[in-house]
Amino acid sequence: MQTWPQFLIERLPDLCRHLSEHLALTGASTMLAIAVGIPAAILASRSPAGKSIILTSVSILQTIPSLALLTLLLVVLGKIGVLPAIIALTLYALLPIVRNTVIGLEGVPAAVREAATGIGMTNQQRLWKVELPLALPVIVAGVRTAAVISVGVATLAAFIGAGGLGEFINRGLYLNNYRLILLGAVPAALLALAVDGAMGATGWAFDPMRVRRGLRTGRTARTAAIALPLTILAAGAAGYVRQPSDISIGSKMFGESLILGHMMAMMIEDRTDLKVRKRFGLGGTMMCHEAVVAGEIDLYPEYTGTSYTVVLHKTAVSDPSTVYEVVSELYRRDFDLDVLQPFGINNPYAIAVTNDAATKHAWRTISDLRPDAAKLRAGWTPEFAERPDGYPVIVNQYGFQFGSVVDIDSGVMYDAVKTGEVDVIAAYSTDGRIAAYDLVLLEDDRHLFPPYYAVPVVNGRALRKHPEIADALAPLADVLDNRTMRQLNYEVDELKRSTEEVTREFLISKGMLNQPQP
Repeated sequence: MQTWPQFLIERLPDLCRHLSEHLALTGASTMLAIAVGIPAAILASRSPAGKSIILTSVSILQTIPSLALLTLLLVVLGKIGVLPAIIALTLYALLPIVRNTVIGLEGVPAAVREAATGIGMTNQQRLWKVELPLALPVIVAGVRTAAVISVGVATLAAFIGAGGLGEFINRGLYLNNYRLILLGAVPAALLALAVDGAMGATGWAFDPMRVRRGLRTGRTARTAAIALPLTILAAGAAGYVRQPSDISIGSKMFGESLILGHMMAMMIEDRTDLKVRKRFGLGGTMMCHEAVVAGEIDLYPEYTGTSYTVVLHKTAVSDPSTVYEVVSELYRRDFDLDVLQPFGINNPYAIAVTNDAATKHAWRTISDLRPDAAKLRAGWTPEFAERPDGYPVIVNQYGFQFGSVVDIDSGVMYDAVKTGEVDVIAAYSTDGRIAAYDLVLLEDDRHLFPPYYAVPVVNGRALRKHPEIADALAPLADVLDNRTMRQLNYEVDELKRSTEEVTREFLISKGMLNQPQP
């Protein structure tokens, strides 16, 4: 296993890139919140009815769970990435800015307002020359709070492909890799402190009581304090400028999908002149599907059984050829998507228990669980708990439910069953941790789970524009088997090796990369 210094050196380019993305997301959303929030607060301070409506509205926005808002915007806008992320962050930043601006304006003494009116100022002149300058320290404090909130919420933007430090955290959670989690969490915490300090300096520069308290400073120091947040924002924006790309490749969050995504990216980069943008670690099945249909990504690895049951809403069948042919035909007809040749692995869901438990209770099939089901604790991923080829099919077709069911992340469910926190999990057949954790896969004796052959799914428009994509990916047909995939997954999930490194080593060992990269 790598030492911490080796790990940090290897990840430094990614860290710099994600830090820049995080800064840009935070800065852009905070600036937009200022542009929207301050005028709204001015309007609220002038109208009692407007104040109630505006403050209630921004307060309600703050109560919506972050992931729910991101997902809602994803559906409404039909886009993944930066746009829905910035809109969500802007909405979350409004409350402290609006509230502090209203408090600051209402805190201006009535005598000061009367004096301004007495010397002939109009309402507009009084606002700009008297009220806003006096309220500015309170307004800046609100902006300071909003900026720090944005740093934290921006970690969730990675869920919809907007980048940022959240990519490390999300991958670390799914891969149960504490190093990746810390690589995202620690810089995010330090960034929050830096942003808070920079906004604090700006608040100090705008404080009208600074001179009265004897804190006399030069214009240069005040200008530097005011410019500090803008400098940080500019640095982030400069680093966020992306290199132009010809195609975008997506993946889901778990290790196997990341490996397959890297395989496709490496083959295309090695065998064509196309520039590839990797948008790995997106959310679940439907997010990836909608993204490739909309052209937000051009291709990603999917599973035929998932496409058959979740996307096409077909009743599961056991014949692999039938599933592949139906998915290929309907994907092309209904979505203009091309399903290329399978990678060679079949990764169906499987109900797993510990070897000790299977031996003790003589469990060999899923049906064998029926007598004990009411006493068992099951741990599913949220997707398995809801999708039609998941837990619902067990309840409907096997005719029993477990005593308790908890949602559990795929990265930790193997540890949970090993340590006895749960008794049963929904494992992946090609997961290397099955053997490593001494687990047993129970036979699906009613053959409810369809075949899940991994395949590249490509946007038809992208393939017509770049037909060389199919040629570059053709050597990946049947390049994998389940045993090999288990070993690759074990290297990533259990040994915590870099997904990219593991993938590159495999392709080089097969002689499939013409120009192996260091």
